Amino acid sequence: MKESAVKDEKSIAQRYLESCRKEFWQEVFRVELDYIVRHLPGGAEVLSVGCGPAMIESALSQRGFRVAGLDVSREALDRVPDSVRTVAGCAEDMFFPESSFDAVIYVVSLQFIEDFRKAIEKTTHVLRPDGALLVMLLNPESDFFKKKLRDPSSYVRKIRHSGLREIEDVIAENYSVQTEYFLGVESDVVFESRNATEAVLYIINGTRKPNMKDKDA
Repeated sequence: MKESAVKDEKSIAQRYLESCRKEFWQEVFRVELDYIVRHLPGGAEVLSVGCGPAMIESALSQRGFRVAGLDVSREALDRVPDSVRTVAGCAEDMFFPESSFDAVIYVVSLQFIEDFRKAIEKTTHVLRPDGALLVMLLNPESDFFKKKLRDPSSYVRKIRHSGLREIEDVIAENYSVQTEYFLGVESDVVFESRNATEAVLYIINGTRKPNMKDKDA
């Protein structure tokens, strides 16, 4: 990688980390963390795909989870606390052994992955039988999303997949799923909401269906 590109990546990673430390995003992370903890088995071995600087993941490790983080950005991973095991790589080619994790989480990352179908296929491979999949998606119908989309500098403009039902259908091929809208935001105030136009997130909770190979084991 050219020196200028390395500097740009470092600058982007640093700006993102500084943004994550703002009071508003800290509150968002806290609410997301509480949700994740409620929906994962205690002490689970968890893979977070697209973890970035692992703000939520490091908090999960403090709650007793064994956490690994996967991200394409080495610069982001350089900022991850030592309590989280990190691996540089893309979701479509994750190379963990079969049945490595009790749970896999995507915290607002799946929609930014080029081939989300391949990522879900790889996820199923690394999950143990009856493993948990938790996918937090940005809700394109929310006022928050629409506002961010109008901002030329917003990360939301980098989204690759906005069709929630399409993503849900792909996941449902190999998972028993439950879905809900979650987390309202208005004028940088975070509140409880499961209204489709208020909620920032659409969450898919999945349990991996057993396949023939699992049944024969």
